[in-house]
Amino acid sequence: MTKPADKSNRRRWRIGASIGCVCLLLFIRCVNIRSISTQPALTPDAGADGIIVAGKRIPIGTHVVTWKDPNGYSAYLRGKHFDRSQPADGKRRYSHRSGLPPGMREGDLSHEDLQRVVHQFVVHYDTTGCSRQCFKVLQDVRNLSVHFMLDVDGTIYQTLDVRDKAWHATISNDFAVGIEIAHPGAWKSPLNADMRRWYEQDAQGWRQKFPKWLPETGIRTDGYVPRPARPEFVSGRVQGRTYHQFDFTNEQYRALPKLIAALNKALPRIRIDAPRDPRGKIIDRALPESVLRQFDGVVGHFHVQTNKQDPGPAFQWEHVLDEARQLRAR
Repeated sequence: MTKPADKSNRRRWRIGASIGCVCLLLFIRCVNIRSISTQPALTPDAGADGIIVAGKRIPIGTHVVTWKDPNGYSAYLRGKHFDRSQPADGKRRYSHRSGLPPGMREGDLSHEDLQRVVHQFVVHYDTTGCSRQCFKVLQDVRNLSVHFMLDVDGTIYQTLDVRDKAWHATISNDFAVGIEIAHPGAWKSPLNADMRRWYEQDAQGWRQKFPKWLPETGIRTDGYVPRPARPEFVSGRVQGRTYHQFDFTNEQYRALPKLIAALNKALPRIRIDAPRDPRGKIIDRALPESVLRQFDGVVGHFHVQTNKQDPGPAFQWEHVLDEARQLRAR
């Protein structure tokens, strides 16, 4: 015969066990919710493939982080990106495209309208070494903008729809799309003190480093070490002067042709070619304004302005264009 005390103990044990199971389930649920919310692979921009043209996403075959993504950079923001404690300044880092048909409101350019208006792709290097710092300078300091940024690890950022005009290349702004490629720049004297602030050698050769004043790079690939695509710096003429420059990274050379091919598909007036002289060699200086305005295709910043050298003598024009043509032909 079971004693009353034994029944009472078993009842208390069952109640305690039930409460413990409920607590355990609640704990597991909380842990799972927390792990999901902090899992980078599940953020909305993960795996996104495509650029935005007139509100439509166009696949390009590589990852693109747009201004709509939680970790993106938006040129539509009126104010500072990195210091939100500052009041919004009300300034726009972009404007609407010119060339609107009669009666059309600003901002209403369709994809078809854009195909008639936009006919150039301007290639810059940013001199800031990484896309995070590039956007900080453009957005927070200089009140400028650019449609795309290409980081050292090959990540492409889009900061605004190509339907809108960015401020990056003076007279070409009205009819061009622009990209800032993460790179420290080119110098008139080789391996000078400034160049060595950005580059050093290790057992595998030259690598890009980051100055002490730049503690955060924003590079998305963990442990990534930027290395020039060629083992030594390149010397060449731009605007009639000799400059010295380490090459861009292989990851950038893989991503950029995909973007150019996609832009050519979306905006066919952006031909996959650059300005050439009568011998077929790519011109290494600024074009006369009348020639620049008529050119359809890919240009360097130095083709637009006499005081610019980017993307510099190391930029592999023929390789990039050939790769883009092959991608477009598939």
